[in-house]
Amino acid sequence: MSYEPARPVRGLLLTPEDREAPARISRLRRLGLGERPEPALDAFADRLAGLTGAPYAMVNFVGQDHQFFAGLSVPATAPVVREDGSRAEIGRVLPRGHGFCPHVVVRRKALVLEDVRDYPRFAGNPVVDAYGIRSYLGAPLADGSGMVLGTVCAADTEPRAWGRSGLETIKALAAELAARLQRAADDGLPF
Repeated sequence: MSYEPARPVRGLLLTPEDREAPARISRLRRLGLGERPEPALDAFADRLAGLTGAPYAMVNFVGQDHQFFAGLSVPATAPVVREDGSRAEIGRVLPRGHGFCPHVVVRRKALVLEDVRDYPRFAGNPVVDAYGIRSYLGAPLADGSGMVLGTVCAADTEPRAWGRSGLETIKALAAELAARLQRAADDGLPF
């Protein structure tokens, strides 16, 4: 696996090279996903946040240079207040080098970070400082052909012991959503 440099915050941050991005972007366009918020995916993210107890939950489609949260659940008030007094609000679009989902997509495996600061590769990620993210739980969202379209993930501003149950939950929810997406695609219906 090779890596491409991302904008570093503290030290050198490496984001994995994503050779499947062009095919994934084409597939997402055919499915009509990854370019606008989807109310059903927002509801799915709300359910994920409830099941995990995490303040943030997302259904994320990863493109060539950015990520799009087609499903997003955030707290009513952002839990992080910056030094200047502003609140850290997570929007629907992040640069590809921000966050941990691009690693899940390229690795094609779930990722559990109980405290992101314990991992040098992830501790300097821009979301750690900008949004106060301290823990992450994510699983790949694959279509019926096995192409990874994005992720299903949860994040918290406090370190968390996600444990085996968290890993099993995120993987099961990713599989559930993948099946729903595949049924919609097979039926020629928008999600």
